[in-house]
Amino acid sequence: MFTGVLTYAQQDAQFTQYMYNTINVNPAYAGSRGALSMFALHRTQWVGLDGAPVTNTVSINTPLNLSNLGLGVSLINDKIGPTTENAISADLSYTIQTSETWKLSFGMKATANLFDLDASKLNPVDATDPSLQNYSKFSPNIGAGVYWHSDKAYVGLSVPNFIQTNRYDDNEVAIFKERISYYLIAGYVFDLANTVKFKPAMLTKMVEGAPLQVDVSGNFLFNDKFMVGVAYRWSASLSAMVGFQITDGLYIGYGYDRETTNLNNYNSGSHEIFLRYELFNNINKITTPRFF
Repeated sequence: MFTGVLTYAQQDAQFTQYMYNTINVNPAYAGSRGALSMFALHRTQWVGLDGAPVTNTVSINTPLNLSNLGLGVSLINDKIGPTTENAISADLSYTIQTSETWKLSFGMKATANLFDLDASKLNPVDATDPSLQNYSKFSPNIGAGVYWHSDKAYVGLSVPNFIQTNRYDDNEVAIFKERISYYLIAGYVFDLANTVKFKPAMLTKMVEGAPLQVDVSGNFLFNDKFMVGVAYRWSASLSAMVGFQITDGLYIGYGYDRETTNLNNYNSGSHEIFLRYELFNNINKITTPRFF
């Protein structure tokens, strides 16, 4: 009766195919693909579990010709139980050439977040409790990142949100607090044969009060067209991924997660599908699709 327990759970939207959705966690990625890149993703997590997360995101980023600048805009809609979060972000990057093959990009992110609680989706013991009512809160934020990359490899470090904000308060006590998250990403492309490439990748997320999250993946690309891979989220889930380069600019991908925890007994897995479309011009046109 005299003991209080504080727990932390998933805060930011979670993506299995993070290697194709880097702009959401690192603003320095903006414009790094050398083309106008448009991206859309839908994720249904823990299918069959009532109130499980459903996430939709769209983004666009592009380099500015004849300059070292990159621009990006992204929108994330994340629904979990009775809550909905909408975050719209603007990204600005600046890139310098550090060698013949490597570039270093610096990025800044500005985000506007709207948090909503729909009290009608709650199941309270006392339906007349005056504190249980619809709630909305707007909060701005800023973030930053660095991204060192070549045609074969990349390493990035970022903090998408520097400001800790209270999403929901009860009698001036923070019930839901958005905490600072640190992201470390890395990947490398190996040419196994003329028609086969292998890319291991990693995402590490650190946030105060929560276990270290480590995602590792390995993807094979055949004939610059067909991708197949697997991923593992440490002590959480195992995933399978496939993708196909339909045209030089159009790519579609799908991922399926299966929990490795006891949560596996209460859902049938998570599904993730995305579509990427890119526009090249005579200046930045590439001969083969980029693997990241």
